[in-house]
Amino acid sequence: MLANGFEPEFSPPVQQQLGELNAHPPQVAPSGAIRDLRDLLWSSIDNDTSRDLDQIEFAERLPNGETRILVGIADVDTFVPKTSPIDLHAGKETTTVYTGVRNFPMLPEQLSTGTSSLLEAADKLSIVIEFVVGTNGIVHSGDIYKAIVRNKAQLTYNAVGAWLENMSGPPGKVAASPQLQAQLRIQDEAAQALKNERYRHGALNIETIEIHPLILNERIVDVVKQEKSRATELIEDFMIAANEVVARMLETNKVSSIRRVVKTPERWPRIVELAAKLGGRLPAVPDSKALNDFLVQRKAADPDHFPDLSLAVIKLMGPGEYVLERPGDPEQGHFGLAVQDYTHSTAPNRRFADLVTQRLIKALLASQPAPYSDDELGAIALNCTSKEDAARKVEREMSKRIAAVAMSSRIGEVFDAIVTGVNQHGTFVRVLKPAIEGLLAQGQQGADVGDKLRVKLIRTDVQRGYIDFARD
Repeated sequence: MLANGFEPEFSPPVQQQLGELNAHPPQVAPSGAIRDLRDLLWSSIDNDTSRDLDQIEFAERLPNGETRILVGIADVDTFVPKTSPIDLHAGKETTTVYTGVRNFPMLPEQLSTGTSSLLEAADKLSIVIEFVVGTNGIVHSGDIYKAIVRNKAQLTYNAVGAWLENMSGPPGKVAASPQLQAQLRIQDEAAQALKNERYRHGALNIETIEIHPLILNERIVDVVKQEKSRATELIEDFMIAANEVVARMLETNKVSSIRRVVKTPERWPRIVELAAKLGGRLPAVPDSKALNDFLVQRKAADPDHFPDLSLAVIKLMGPGEYVLERPGDPEQGHFGLAVQDYTHSTAPNRRFADLVTQRLIKALLASQPAPYSDDELGAIALNCTSKEDAARKVEREMSKRIAAVAMSSRIGEVFDAIVTGVNQHGTFVRVLKPAIEGLLAQGQQGADVGDKLRVKLIRTDVQRGYIDFARD
């Protein structure tokens, strides 16, 4: 963390502010400007171990068959005033870093996993983003307001996803409530309509491999692949729609903001070349719809290699970045999501850009001047991009070390693998189960990308995150 520019420890002024917050917590009560929505059947879906809950959801079917969606976002700004010690720390760090074995929170955990987290069975302040999803998946009638909410069911991706996909029965809290079952079915249906509409516009169907450590008695015993599911898609599609609503409201009211963009790929010719090698044909001009059609076809034809193709496309597209957008500026859009109006607003407990956006919204709702100048927003956007890149490096390096720890007790075992890369640094393979990568250190002659091999694990180096295989 230190080597990549982070300050993992909280300073004495931050601790002092926390003490004052404990002694004099802000009041959580409805008022003229704050609606009381505690009676709605709100629920959250997140990772099994997550406590920094940024959002909860509620849906209702309208008489015309459309669906009204409410996304409640944690009101972090009330607890972290601008330029306070906690805010200054968060502004430097800009993101929570998840290393697999320990989280380094942007905000003190007393806040991010407690006071401002939308935990079950607690009255919480929130910013509600409301929109209507048509039966065709098109979003309209966006609105934003402050409310008090109460999370009635804190649920997890794995359990809800398996149930929505008919792989298992409903998790306990869902099984106990027919109303919650109906509520989640409505949410799932709306989310699938949103996803299909985004795909029609060219949002990219990409699948990368994420591994997480399996920890037993504080020791890493294995790594498991993070699977996408209907539950992860539900949250993802609601968040994308909510972020679009926020971006459009700021734009309509001529408020400068921080946008999340993935620019049109400068390396499009290389993507075209990559597709041609796999029998695909893409236009010379960047076209996200054509690229997605090709990706869908490749996923069906060769699911084993699809994560590797996805990763290559992501690298060629270039990473997302934060940029200042002033009223009247040309829209840069998000190539990967196929949307033009996009900001980050749905994770203020763990991303500073979202907290900044929350302050812009609250100032707009209160008819107050914007709390940031354009120069301030531009500087924040640059720092958020830089720190996000640094966080990715930390997480990638730790992921390699975690995999090396998990595999260190399996020296001599033989695995099915695929060659994923051949370059000046060597020949690299990905084991199919568990989904980890390593160097083919022996028997690499003649091996090329796409070859399926049997490989034996011969060496691990935890300090460097190295995993070496020999051809079996």
